[in-house]
Amino acid sequence: AAMNRHPDPQVIYATNIGLVKQLIDAMESEGVTPHVLFSSSTQEELDNLYGQSKKDGRELLEQWASRNNASFTGLVVPNVYGEFSRPNYNTFIATFAHKLINGEQPQIITDSSVKLIYVGSLCKFIIGQFQNKGVARVNVPFDFERSVSSILTLFEQFSSVYANNGFIPNLADINEVNLFNTFRSYLDYKNKFPVKLVKHIDNRGMFVETIKLGVGGQVSFSTTLPGVTRGNHYHTRKIERFTVIRGKARIQLRKIGSNEVMDFYLDGNEPSYVDMPVWHTHNITNIGEEELYTQFWINEWYNPEDRDTYFEEV
Repeated sequence: AAMNRHPDPQVIYATNIGLVKQLIDAMESEGVTPHVLFSSSTQEELDNLYGQSKKDGRELLEQWASRNNASFTGLVVPNVYGEFSRPNYNTFIATFAHKLINGEQPQIITDSSVKLIYVGSLCKFIIGQFQNKGVARVNVPFDFERSVSSILTLFEQFSSVYANNGFIPNLADINEVNLFNTFRSYLDYKNKFPVKLVKHIDNRGMFVETIKLGVGGQVSFSTTLPGVTRGNHYHTRKIERFTVIRGKARIQLRKIGSNEVMDFYLDGNEPSYVDMPVWHTHNITNIGEEELYTQFWINEWYNPEDRDTYFEEV
């Protein structure tokens, strides 16, 4: 934990150094030497008291580890982004997404080139550091580097193509998938879904366009008997759409770590869809008296060696 915003920079410095000293005092008083991982910032190299507090705090912990023959890893972390980050705070990516989804136009203060790492990539890197013993300063590698303006342009495309029209945008690589999942995590799911599709009816019957894609992936189809529930799992990266084309269904979503369950009711007489947000366990239940027909689209082919599917009851 650390402070990174306050009207008085001296308060930031004093608070952050004080927290490090409290931790060191606690470990020494208890005579324990855990492997300490300390998240610092690339702002260590900048001329500001926040960056200085992170650098000085890291060096204090290095000294503690050397004195006590303990392991310490000082991580110098680039700009982190990911789903559910607090807007108007630390990450411009969260601010841009939140503003665009809420009909506001973000403003660029400085159009610099920024080294970025997705929070999932950072977590995997941190887990790997527990095996490394000794005292080390580690520069965490970034995923990619882009200008602030290019991120805004990309998010404006997401807003126009997806938030406003429901089309899945072209996503060039895993970095853009992560950015898209971050962008859509700020949607108001309760009020946006389900989205009803346009029915084209003539003397031959009915025709409905279920999805328009700028990416590939996999389309599948299921029938579900009355009273049966499918799912109760979540994904950390996959983009997924459930479209009900016949029968009556209830789709439930619950964000991991939350007790709030969102219910969505769909009817094949008015074909509609719900997109599954990442980090939300979800299911679909046939609540009607006939078979439920559901079309599933997901942005990547199923790979049994890398399922990105974690079972948890809604």
